Amino acid sequence: MSLSANKSRLATISKELSIHWQHTKERWPDLKSQEFERKYVEELLTSVDAALSVIDQMDKLAAKIRRRARRS
Repeated sequence: MSLSANKSRLATISKELSIHWQHTKERWPDLKSQEFERKYVEELLTSVDAALSVIDQMDKLAAKIRRRARRS
């Protein structure tokens, strides 16, 4: 599986998680829910965003390496 495919899959799963969390929050509206969101959900989604950026950079680097390898 390519980096771009993995990036796309991770982004999709992250979006699905966010949607499911929104539905869960509607049924769990208390302080523990807010604490859980801050402690786990927000941190996870922030980490996923950072990972997507790194995957994008890695994909660009891999493409550059492939181009140079073809020239050699």
